[in-house]
This record gives sequence, structure tokens and C-alpha cells, in this order.
Amino acid sequence: MGKEQITPSSHPKKVLVIGATGYIGGRLVPRLLQAGHQVRAAARSVNKMQHAPWADQVEIRHVDLEDNMGLDDAMRGMEVVYLLVHAMGGGGDFEEREAESARQIAAAAHREGVRRIIYLGGLHPDGVKLSPHMRSRAEVARILLESPVSTVAFQAGIIIGSGSASFEMIRHLALALRVMPAPDWVGNQVEPIAIRDVLHYLLAAADTPEDINQILDIGSGEAMKYSDVMKEFADIAGLHPRRVLALPLPAATLSGIWVGLVTPLPMALTIPLVRSLQNDAVTNNRDVDQFIPPPPAGLLNYREAVTLALRRENEGEVDTTWDADVGPLDQSAGSLPSDPEWAGLPRFEDVRSVETDQVSREAVWDVVESIGGANGWHSWPWAWKIRGVWDKLVGGVGLNRGRRLPDSLRVGDPVDWWRVEKLEPGHRLLLRAEMKVAGHAWLEFTVEDADNGRPRGTIRLTQRAVFYAQNMRGRLYWASMAPFHRAIFPTMLQNIIEAARQAESATTPGPTEEVR
Repeated sequence: MGKEQITPSSHPKKVLVIGATGYIGGRLVPRLLQAGHQVRAAARSVNKMQHAPWADQVEIRHVDLEDNMGLDDAMRGMEVVYLLVHAMGGGGDFEEREAESARQIAAAAHREGVRRIIYLGGLHPDGVKLSPHMRSRAEVARILLESPVSTVAFQAGIIIGSGSASFEMIRHLALALRVMPAPDWVGNQVEPIAIRDVLHYLLAAADTPEDINQILDIGSGEAMKYSDVMKEFADIAGLHPRRVLALPLPAATLSGIWVGLVTPLPMALTIPLVRSLQNDAVTNNRDVDQFIPPPPAGLLNYREAVTLALRRENEGEVDTTWDADVGPLDQSAGSLPSDPEWAGLPRFEDVRSVETDQVSREAVWDVVESIGGANGWHSWPWAWKIRGVWDKLVGGVGLNRGRRLPDSLRVGDPVDWWRVEKLEPGHRLLLRAEMKVAGHAWLEFTVEDADNGRPRGTIRLTQRAVFYAQNMRGRLYWASMAPFHRAIFPTMLQNIIEAARQAESATTPGPTEEVR
């Protein structure tokens, strides 16, 4: 299970990836480049794409599927189009919006002479009632297949990979509970597939014959009960054996809420995920083998896929996370607090700073960059947890979303209920809030050399919270939080300095005894 080798394409093509900032798209783009394709990356968040590791190797286009903006321009001159965005928790009319987006994509592709559309949907049985989100995936596939443009519509089950939504849901359920009371859907059959193998099929589809126009199921070939998926994860991860108690509780929405509280995933994602588990999710056939052979090393089974995912996390090689997929149709970056669109809104600030000459600037920055996730927020952990649970209950992302990596950040990364908006290594970190609140909030940390007559070597750590209230509820929110800010923020600054001092002391060699 070493590093996979990407075979160069025998016929490199001009390829458009719609949803290039998502979990799948962000991993597919570099593989397409390695195969020799000319890639154009499209998403609603151009800012996020510009900070991707592959940004300087692709053409970047802004495409907003909800407003039907930029499709013709993005598809002009392209031969292959990947559609890798989905609506998760996008409101009651998301099915029609997603179907309309599929119709617009198909029409634009036909107008611009695109030869192939490649889509990734979900495995489901035929002839049964599907959840709204699975029904929407099937409808999008139908629209694309009936369009004039040749389409390969893959259907995959739960995708196992570092940072995937399915993997994180399984992992956190197993970590949180030794005995898991669960609805009867945990007895349904699922067919996991490694993210490595999903990307293999997606990549190879660009080189398949243009006359293929059909649905292709992809899976590992290993069907399991969902309860066994969780129990085997615990075994692979070295946890005590887990017991899963299947109870006759058919309420999928309540199950989704419960999973949202236990795992880092927001309820806007867990509810549709759990609803999709009401049916078996296994391959109906292996038609895909006629057109795309399995990877040279073979398909990974579930144990191998989990082992690889855990190893990638331990090695700090998590390229993208489930968080990138959350949003109505794509993840959109927010604006900076200095942008004109905030003019006229009531603005509130809380600015605090601390100076010290007892620790280096580098050590303080290391603590700032590692804030959040398992490392915590260096003050009143119970208060952060309570606020996080409340955010989950009202439909937010909550505090336990975590980080992509424990000690390094890049623009676009999640940090609990924040997202990295700006990053100047060694100096400035700007986080944008994604919690449910009647306004727009940012939290900024800056580390700099102190001046104004301070002793040489003195540094200043500054923390600035900025909030724009949308309405009276926003004003009341800021007023209610002010007493907590007065207690939490100064403590946070002092604890960051102390954590930096301890880390620096631990790595500084002590004095050695003089040789006599």
C-alpha cells in the first residue's frame, strides 16, 4: 500500500473539473496533471483554489451552479468535464436546484462541444424508495445520460479515506461509544471503497471510448453490515471491542441529529448521510471491468483502506477533508471584514495583546498555528464545548470539526467552527467564523516584534475579534458574549505564551557538566 503510481495518459486531454475545491476534486486534480492532462479547475470559491498546492499548474475559473454563472466560459475548448459537486443540506428545494444545474451543465457541454461528462453518484438498489439526496443523485445521473453528451455516471458506496465524511463518521462513532445503540439500518449491507480506488476509476474514465454512455457501479467487492464496519474499524484502530445494538428505531432524522452531536460532521451533512443508509449500498454488477480494469495492485479491502487512511493521517498527508464538500453546491469563501459589502453594518471589536521577552517569536507562532482541534483553545475548555454543542443543535458545524493537520495550516482549512481566511506564516492568522450566528465574525492573531522602546527580543501577541451584526439579534449576541470575552481572551493569550515557553524549554538542551 505504498505511494500509487499514476500512469501517463496515452491521449492527454483538456479537462474541466467542476468542484475542484471539494474532497474528491481536490485529490483528482493533481492526478490528472500527473497523467499529462491539461486541467481547468472550476468552483464557486476562486480564492480557495488560488491557495491549492496545484493552483499554478491549472487554469482557474469561477463557476456558480446556483446562479448558472461561468459555465460556457469554463467549458469552452474542453474535451472532458468532471461534475463533482453535490447539494448536502441545501434547503427543501435542493432536488430541483440540483436537477436544474445538471440540465444547465449538459446544455453548456453540448454547446461547447464537450465529448464526455464524468459524474460521481451513490450506490442504491433499484425499485425502492430512496432518500431525497440519493434520489437527487440518481436524477442528476439520468439527466446527464439522456443529454447529447456521452456520460459515465459512477455510483460508489461509503468512501474510506483520510478526511472523508464516511470515514470520519465511522471513526468518531467508534471512538465515542463502546456500546452503540443504533437504529436497525446498521444491519443494512454496504460496500466500502477506498478513496484511492475511486480516484483510479475517475482518472481512467477520461480515456475510455467516447461511445460509452452508462452507469457504472464501483466498489471493493466486499459487502458488509454497517455495524461490522464500525466494529472492524475499532479493531483496526486498536480500540476495545465495540458492541452495536440494532434497535427498531426507524426515525432517520433523529438518528442523523444524534450522529451530528457525536461526530464532527454538522447535522446538515449527517442527516442526509444517515437517510442514505436506509437502503443497502452494494454494487449490482461489475460492468465497469469491461471498460476500466482494477488498479494494478488490486482493489483495497476495507481493512486495507482503513489502515491506509489512518497511516496518511499519522504522516500528516491529508490533502483534502469532508469539510470541503459542505455547502449548497460548493464551498464559498467569505469576504474579509474590510470589504465594502460590510459598510453600514454595526461593527464590534475586541482587541487584546500581551508582550514578553521570555520566549521566541517562532515558538509563539507554532502555538498559534496549532490552535484548535485536539490542541484546544487554551482557555475555558468547558465554555468552548458548551458553545459548540449549542451550535450543533441550531444547525452549525460545532466545535468538534477539528483540523486537517494538528500543527500546520493553509488557507481554506477548517479549524473547528472557523476557517482559515488569511495566513502569513510566522506573523498573521485570520479565521472566519462558520458558526450559526446573526452576523459575520473573524478572529485574528498576529505575532510581531514589539517596538516603542521595548527591550530587544520583546514580542507582541495580539488577538482581535471582529463582529458585524446583521440585526438586533446580532447586537444582543455580541452583548451577551462580551463578559465571556473579557474572561476567555486574556486567559487565552497568557496560556498561548506559556505553552510556547514550555515547548521551547522542552526542546532547549540543558547545561552540560564541565569536564574536569
